[in-house]
Amino acid sequence: MTRSSPKSWRLATKLVRGGLDRSPHCETSEALYLNSGYVYGSAEEAEQSFDGTRQRFVYSRFANPTVAMFERRLAAVEGAEICRATASGMAAVHAALLCQVRAGDRVVASRALFGSCSWILSELLPRYGVETVSVDGTDDAQWRAALSKPTRAVFIESPSNPTLEVIDVAQVAALTHAAGGRLVVDNVFATPMLQKPLALGADVVVYSATKHIDGQGRCLGGAILCGEAFLTDHLGVFLRHVGPAMSPFNAWVLLKGLETLDLRVARHVENASRIAAFLEDQPGVERVLYPGLASHPQRDLVNRQMSGGGGMLAFTLNGGKKAAYRLLNALSIIDISNNLGDAKSLITHPWTTTHQSRTPEEKQAMGITEGMLRLSVGLEDVEDLIADLAAALDGCALP
Repeated sequence: MTRSSPKSWRLATKLVRGGLDRSPHCETSEALYLNSGYVYGSAEEAEQSFDGTRQRFVYSRFANPTVAMFERRLAAVEGAEICRATASGMAAVHAALLCQVRAGDRVVASRALFGSCSWILSELLPRYGVETVSVDGTDDAQWRAALSKPTRAVFIESPSNPTLEVIDVAQVAALTHAAGGRLVVDNVFATPMLQKPLALGADVVVYSATKHIDGQGRCLGGAILCGEAFLTDHLGVFLRHVGPAMSPFNAWVLLKGLETLDLRVARHVENASRIAAFLEDQPGVERVLYPGLASHPQRDLVNRQMSGGGGMLAFTLNGGKKAAYRLLNALSIIDISNNLGDAKSLITHPWTTTHQSRTPEEKQAMGITEGMLRLSVGLEDVEDLIADLAAALDGCALP
């Protein structure tokens, strides 16, 4: 009987078994290698390991067996040639951009970004002589104008945090390549279950594995997925010397998270769809932003490039910050937290938390208002979540 090839495995099998490398002890679960260094059988072997003639582990800042299993598994799921794990999602964003730009280069990004991503683009890169330009990610004319000049890299979130803005990845990729650049996509809201940016033309995909990949609020992690050429020419040497390495223990936890990712994301989508529809019918709710709703501004695009609406939504209350705080403080099941992608439902007020450092004008330009709340829908019974929101909304309506 012919044994199946990992390349032929379907998605659910890759999530459970991709990248598995059992030790001579033949353990069922992946082995956890909590070591920083490695020993050599001879001086000659050590020399060959450092000059590249022998491929093996030499230092866990460069590579580690447990981390390597996580990287291979996520690469198989994403359909990428290469994955490199980092200590956090922001380490992944930072490395994916900084490894490829030089003073005098130009970077274009969508305006609607997570606060720390926005800081890297607007504050950090200009310190090193990199020109950065921001555009409305849903405006085709702005993309064409911005990418009519030579550009080194483009960075987008789609859907964006927290306004759930969906950007045409294929179109932006084509414009980026025509400008001589590479497109980096933060795919954390969609997860690899619902959107494949590389298949749409992106060059690099980044994740905060802290979010849905772990999915239970246990540990930090990030990932960069790309082609061999990008690793060889830019990313590999940057990671080796700058050192944003993932902990082997965190890699082991994230491997366990990948095993159930498709099951959890399906439940996130199911629950979020129900809650978004419920919120749209509530008199105190001014607006609901969820890619799975027919009312989403980029609904046709969502249908083309995503296979589901995801587990994240945003909604705006009549009454601004005061109403938002009253709802937050009235919830009994849903927790107030700036994290997302968790088994537990989590809600935050972006104006005063994740995007607090941005000016009021910058927040308004991103579509963030004082009455907006971002909800990461968890795995609880959806009827309990709806009841919790209904009771809190009733409290908001009280004089």
